[in-house]
Amino acid sequence: MDNRVVIPTTFLALDEAGALLRMLDDPARLWPLLLDLMARHLPCDACALLRRDSRSNDALLVPLATRGLSPDTLGRRFALDDHPRLRAIAETEGGPLRFPPDCELPDPYDGLIPDLKQRLHVHDCVGAPLSVDGRPWGMLTLDALNEGRFDGWEEAIAAWARLAADLAMAVERRAALTDGGSPGIREIDDPPADLESGTVGTSPAMTALLTEIDTVAASDLVVLVLGETGVGKELVARRLHARSTRAAGPLVHVNCAALPDALVESELFGHVRGAFSGAVTDRRGKFELADGGTLFLDEVGELPLAAQAKMLRALQNGEIQRVGSDRHITVNLRVIAATNRDLAAEVREGRFRADVYHRLSVYPLRVPPLRDRGTDILRLAGLFLERNRARLGLRNLRLSGAAERRMLSYPWPGNVRELEHAIGRGAIRARAARPPDGGVLTLTPADLGLEEVGEGIAAPTAAMQRPHPVEVSELPELPLRDAVEDLERRMILGHLARHGGNWAQAARSLGLDRSNLFRLAKRLGLRE
Repeated sequence: MDNRVVIPTTFLALDEAGALLRMLDDPARLWPLLLDLMARHLPCDACALLRRDSRSNDALLVPLATRGLSPDTLGRRFALDDHPRLRAIAETEGGPLRFPPDCELPDPYDGLIPDLKQRLHVHDCVGAPLSVDGRPWGMLTLDALNEGRFDGWEEAIAAWARLAADLAMAVERRAALTDGGSPGIREIDDPPADLESGTVGTSPAMTALLTEIDTVAASDLVVLVLGETGVGKELVARRLHARSTRAAGPLVHVNCAALPDALVESELFGHVRGAFSGAVTDRRGKFELADGGTLFLDEVGELPLAAQAKMLRALQNGEIQRVGSDRHITVNLRVIAATNRDLAAEVREGRFRADVYHRLSVYPLRVPPLRDRGTDILRLAGLFLERNRARLGLRNLRLSGAAERRMLSYPWPGNVRELEHAIGRGAIRARAARPPDGGVLTLTPADLGLEEVGEGIAAPTAAMQRPHPVEVSELPELPLRDAVEDLERRMILGHLARHGGNWAQAARSLGLDRSNLFRLAKRLGLRE
């Protein structure tokens, strides 16, 4: 098998060529270096390497590396159906495609090239499709803000495109040989994210988490996913299942917080006809439905103690018993659980069984909060910006420099979910407030609702969230647990009074699921 890469020495120094060849086993470093060299040798304001995502039914392009583009570009996913220039490049045969300055097809990078003169639109654009072993692999794009920038550079750009394709082929073949397979079977340079997830990122925290996920995924160990609300625990469970030996089997999701107490056992283990009023037919439970695959117990900390006791046998040896039946059924599945609670503390307080806790926490995985992910925040923002751009029919949707800085300093108490909602709301507000500039809409901190104090609405900042000193005389004369419960009672009663006794509205204003509020109120003696 020929793995040679032809390095065009007419425009690359020997040390540059050698650096590229040494990184064939490390694509995460190879592609950024390739674009660094391109930006150094070609007169472009921005360039990008995009790879087709073969796992998607839609024709999606995933940025592997960019230079000169805003940080959120790496989080975007470009659908060919939404970007006619990229589709035209993909369908080109015989070399790079250069678009004329008066081309009416929107450029996917309009507004994404930071420019001190606040120019938003690309005026010289070249793209080259890349193939590996005769099949489409991706593309290389070069953009400039000034018209005519690439005049006379067509031959050099074609040479760079051939080099990029040769490097892609060499990387893929090396990866296939490492796995003992044949070229094209293994996904090369897998992007550090699931395409629709909140696990986008290359920060140290996310890199460590993704490495740990991929390590434990191949085993059948029970995994307990821990983390704050909105960090993406369900998406971690999806990745664990997708990369496990059970990927061909079902992934069954159970929201334990939404299960009515009276039906928990039936939902988990099933029932036979006549087991209780309303049981008119036999019914399989979630454990049976997940046989051969993975059972994901979301919000497992909300399970009542009685249900925990009945689940212990299933966790120990895979034996379940339908409600109303004397027959034991054996299931073969993997269990993944998730919670935002401190289950060890719940065990100490007697609200969670120790034996169940130890069965679930065989391999704990903690998902870092968004505030600990650095510039990954902007990559995630790119994912949500692109979704909202398509939904609103805009040429592009971008962040202002002030919005980028504010997003990096904001503490994101609601994590990835809050980020997604902030961008969705901000896009609608901005669209209603002002017309796009040539189809490009720019979001400001005010649009996102993330103004600093003094700029308008006071949004919580890290400094604002620091606890203020409290006088000892102000503290209640109660043990800590009793004081917390007293505060919980007063808050629930206050929100109920505000909403005229409506529990659903009170739950929304408290930021709780209604069933969780019911359980909390019952524990605090506020409901029968």
